[in-house]
Amino acid sequence: MEKNKLKISVVSYLNSLPFVAGLEQETIKQQFKISKDIPSICAEKVINGNADIGLMPIAMLPKVKGGNVITDYCISADGEVGSVLLVSNEPIEEIEVITKDNESRTSVTLARILIENHWKKEVKWKEESDHFLNLQKNEGLVIIGDRALKYSSQFKYIYDLAGEWKKYTGLPFVFACWIANKPINETEIQTLNACFAEGLKKRPEIAERSETGHPSITTLSYLNDYIKYDLNEEARKGMKLFLEMMNQIESSFISR
Repeated sequence: MEKNKLKISVVSYLNSLPFVAGLEQETIKQQFKISKDIPSICAEKVINGNADIGLMPIAMLPKVKGGNVITDYCISADGEVGSVLLVSNEPIEEIEVITKDNESRTSVTLARILIENHWKKEVKWKEESDHFLNLQKNEGLVIIGDRALKYSSQFKYIYDLAGEWKKYTGLPFVFACWIANKPINETEIQTLNACFAEGLKKRPEIAERSETGHPSITTLSYLNDYIKYDLNEEARKGMKLFLEMMNQIESSFISR
């Protein structure tokens, strides 16, 4: 029976802990084989077929052969998210070089879309180094997740990328969703929906044992107010627009 279980890869970042909590229910463990992975491994497993379902960055969807979005849940923001940022010691008008956060292709692509279309700038992009927090003059940094919450306050200018996307498009931004590389039957999808709904009820418990590291954003506020988990119609519109714009910007980048 073990080999017939659907294999699920989940990321254990702060914003995904409610999903992790849902998947840790004994009845769920009996039905699915669950692994906790960093985002790159999670995506790699689903792309290579070593997992059937993964909580994946939305930018990776086109790389999954036969990939489809399942469940009614995601990780998104309808305005500022607090943990996906462009930071600098100069205003956006003076930024000439941006260091990419190696942990998230989706967030870097979002930054590129906003730089070109929202702020209408041209900048140089460079890879993250061991000293990525030590910015040079006229340099910016895309920083995400737990690191963004912990370190962003040390910079003079902070641009929340989900908030800027909302200003630019009027839509929520979906960072990650549950992606399957094969058809999943409706019964199993509904089981996962119920599992995630149960996990979201545990946000107060998660908040009691987890810290954001941010000076003014509490864990409970982050999970309740900043992160949105419903993959509703507006979120799907935002996701569709992002994927279209990602395709345009990558085509443009390749042709240069």
